[in-house]
Amino acid sequence: MTDTTDDIAEEISFQAFEDDCRLLGSLLNDVLQREVGQQFTEKVERERILSQSACNMRIAGIEDAAEVLEKKLALELSSMTLEEAASFARTFSHFLNLMGIAETHHRVRRIKNTIQLSKSCDDIFSKMIQSGTSPEDLYNAVCEQEIEIVLTAHPTQINRRTLQYKHLRIAHLLEYNDRADLGHEEREMLIEDLRREVTSLWQTDELRRHKPTPVDEARAGLHIVEQSLWKAVPHYLRRVSAALKKHTGRPLPLTCTPIRFGSWMGGDRDGNPNVTAKVTRDVCFLARWMAADLYIREIDSLRFELSMNRCSDELAKFAYEILEAENQYEERHQENGYQTSHRAHAKHSVCNSPALPTQLPAGADMPACTECNDGESQLPILEFPVTDHSDSFESGHNAESSVTLLKSSLSRNSEKYDDGKLDVNVRTINVSTNASSSGSGTGTPSASSTAGFGFSSPRKKTSEFNVGKSIFDKILNPNITQRPDFAPYRIVLGHVREKLITTRRRIEEILEGIPCDYDPSQYYENSAQLLEPLMLCCESMQSCGSDILADGRLADLIRRVSTFGMVLMKLDLRQESGKHSETLDAITEYLDMGTYSEWDEEKKLEFLVTELKGKRPLVPPTIEVSAEVREVLDTFRVAAELGSESLGAYVISMASKASDILAVELLQKDARLAVSGELGRPCPDNTLRVVPLFETVKDLRGAGSVIRKLLSIDWYRNHIIENDNGLQEVMVGYSDSGKDSGRFTAAWELYKAQEDVVAACKEFGIKVTLFHGRGGSIGRGGGPTYLAIQSQPPGSVMGTLRSTEQGEMVQAKFGLAQTAVRQLEIYTTAVLLATLHPPDPPRSMNWREVMEKISEVSQQYYRSIVYENEQFLEYFREVTPEAELGNLNIGSRPTRRKKSSGIGHLRAIPWIFAWTQTRFVLPAWLGIGAGLEAACAKGYKEELQAMYREWPFFQCAIDLIEMVLAKSDLSIAKHYDEVLVSPSRQKLGEELREAFRMTEKYVLLVSGHEKLTENNKSLKRLIESRLPFLNPINMIQVEILRRLRGDVNNQKLRDALLITINGIAAGMRNTG
Repeated sequence: MTDTTDDIAEEISFQAFEDDCRLLGSLLNDVLQREVGQQFTEKVERERILSQSACNMRIAGIEDAAEVLEKKLALELSSMTLEEAASFARTFSHFLNLMGIAETHHRVRRIKNTIQLSKSCDDIFSKMIQSGTSPEDLYNAVCEQEIEIVLTAHPTQINRRTLQYKHLRIAHLLEYNDRADLGHEEREMLIEDLRREVTSLWQTDELRRHKPTPVDEARAGLHIVEQSLWKAVPHYLRRVSAALKKHTGRPLPLTCTPIRFGSWMGGDRDGNPNVTAKVTRDVCFLARWMAADLYIREIDSLRFELSMNRCSDELAKFAYEILEAENQYEERHQENGYQTSHRAHAKHSVCNSPALPTQLPAGADMPACTECNDGESQLPILEFPVTDHSDSFESGHNAESSVTLLKSSLSRNSEKYDDGKLDVNVRTINVSTNASSSGSGTGTPSASSTAGFGFSSPRKKTSEFNVGKSIFDKILNPNITQRPDFAPYRIVLGHVREKLITTRRRIEEILEGIPCDYDPSQYYENSAQLLEPLMLCCESMQSCGSDILADGRLADLIRRVSTFGMVLMKLDLRQESGKHSETLDAITEYLDMGTYSEWDEEKKLEFLVTELKGKRPLVPPTIEVSAEVREVLDTFRVAAELGSESLGAYVISMASKASDILAVELLQKDARLAVSGELGRPCPDNTLRVVPLFETVKDLRGAGSVIRKLLSIDWYRNHIIENDNGLQEVMVGYSDSGKDSGRFTAAWELYKAQEDVVAACKEFGIKVTLFHGRGGSIGRGGGPTYLAIQSQPPGSVMGTLRSTEQGEMVQAKFGLAQTAVRQLEIYTTAVLLATLHPPDPPRSMNWREVMEKISEVSQQYYRSIVYENEQFLEYFREVTPEAELGNLNIGSRPTRRKKSSGIGHLRAIPWIFAWTQTRFVLPAWLGIGAGLEAACAKGYKEELQAMYREWPFFQCAIDLIEMVLAKSDLSIAKHYDEVLVSPSRQKLGEELREAFRMTEKYVLLVSGHEKLTENNKSLKRLIESRLPFLNPINMIQVEILRRLRGDVNNQKLRDALLITINGIAAGMRNTG
């Protein structure tokens, strides 16, 4: 097999990687000598050498010597003072983070230096044409592809946003250091910059002192758009287009985008009471504000570039209409005997657009092609407007937030004046006078906004400021009829900019709670409205023979609008099915209809379908309900107000019956009727897609039956056809199914569930999109994107796919523009192959029978340990830092769904996170060895080896387990047992380690490998390079846990423990 088992460990130049590690390590040593002294630095080096020696002995197979060295290391570390141990943990943690930065940098280097990367569009398109795919089929498949990557707020990102920023800065400096043309002085300056960054890292508190709010999490997600995706998307689409043109003769249509983005941040309320209807509403407007702000910056740069006069008749006519509207407005107001400074400013931004901007846009001297390759972002950090709810926009303690909180974005527009409106019949044109751009200029709109901390009064007039301004402005910017030049593109783009500024101002007022009555023609509500003038400019250039100009920054902006729209990422809503039943209970009891949840399924369906066919609201306006039920109803009201332009899908977690889906459809319909009646007009857009999420093994087994039942209902089937274009979306969950029955059983049940759902939809002539709720770790369905998609059941990926990306994987995959482009290409090519050349199904029914046998034994063994062994729960609490993980403050939601101490109600993330810390990673492999052993005992050894060679799904499952086993460490896991576990339960730990050895034995037997990661030398070497720093952190953690459990209120011990948790997460490269 090729090197595909770890997205992070692609083939790299180890010489260059080690050079960078030495450079960063020496800089950290310099910092340590200055900050904590020579003696401490020498002791760090001594312990590192001791740890390195133990690792070398173990790699060489000299187990006894390794054990002696490890015991000596553990003894020395355990004898340290608390302060010394914490400093040691911080030191090794920073070493591991710096090594991670070097790894990521070398992935970027490889991408840059390879002419044709494997799995790239050029590579896969070429192979598909050679294998017999027609250019027409290839072209259509790419253009019709619909992939959505959904960023979630799952709490697996351990690093503070401040530290992530610093890590990115170091990565940019390493990239700059690769330049061969650097002179001696420049390189010395670069080293000094690196030294400053490493010093800053050491002096920064790595611990989050308070939990983030849901809006903090949403801002972090939006930051990823600004930080990398904003630059990566146009670059990615250019790659797709170039490869298509090379292999099919036609480029990708300008408004076609195979990939879009969604978000759960601010919409996922499953088990998180902090996500309210108000939070969801504010997050949606926050995203719209950011979109408008980013587009304004792009328009500023574009206006500077498009200085030409030659244009089509249609564009010239539109430009003159804008100017005529402006002149008519000014004449009317001169007749009325007054002018406003706002009108003078609007004249500057629209009527005098042909003049060069008074301030050049940022990066005006740089070509657009540098945007994805220069490393450092050209965009200033966004600053957002504030609302009146404290938990959403007050950063307070959260200084690490990547996106600076703006306490007064209106200071950029220091005054707001009375509106002036004019409509032109030929094309709707409104010259808005209510959105000044005085503070933003044409360069960095958010730069001036940091000056103030209070919203200015939006209606205040400043006539004294206007004296003489109009005359002076006319001298600087004469009327178009008095100028020798005419730059129509600048006029049109100036008009676009004016509407974008109004769009942004309107959102600020909505968030402030200020009544605003803008005419819809004054602002942009959807992407189609923004695309219209941009496409007009593009078509004008093409008609004048300026295709090369049209294909520059303007094309990139059109691609951004097509991808991000006016919301950047549509927000999904998610709620647990039981909450909807509770809401319907309250409604039916209020109406004296009985208790909904006590009805059988057929009665529920009859009631729901009858109400869905009706035209009257079900919920009386005067109904009195509990706070929890009111929150559910308010969420549906917000969904009705925002519509499908802002929101994506409504996901029902723990769905198990057809009534779970129809209940949401009814509540959604009822809210839209109520809101529509209050507004006196229909609600915006369509209803949200309702997506059942099947999570447990039991629910996965019934998924196909639920979909068949739904589609057999005439109302629902017609609704899917009319509202959702005949597309049924179904989500499958990897986390809870794995925690429920073990990783192998979950993988097999997920495979079968997808087959059944696809078959069910096919029976009714309905298309299906499968939404994969994957985590970052293997135990929660994580793994390399390409491998995961290629191992799906045949027919389950038919050009459409949704998948979650969360926590540390968002930063790893999309944190840099270059790596983001690579990931987007991999998504595209993997989905393309799965669509046109689907993977092979099981070769025979016998293979399915073997899988059933392995799954049955694996699940039985897993549950016998986790759920049926009376000692396991206490063993789990003793051997892992699970109880202490809640102090990490890495997420806004509780670690448990309900107040229960059992494994069942523990969320999957802390379940896997805790085991990852001990380096045992038990949830990812437990039970698999027993299943494989049973299959081999039945004589299926050769069959299993054939399945590994020929069946992508089985091969993927075994390879991922092998990678987990390689990252685990039995000696470290044993050390946790010996120090932390009660003697009466240590036997259980030994049994589990024996199960690990059995799993390793049979995984190697099936794969045919002699040693773990034999098929992935890069990963093996990277893991080994981390161990000298990682192992000591584990030993320190064990000692701190031992002390903390005897002194539970010691805050210094808690802080030291959290430092070790951070360090181990950095070394393992994933958390939960």
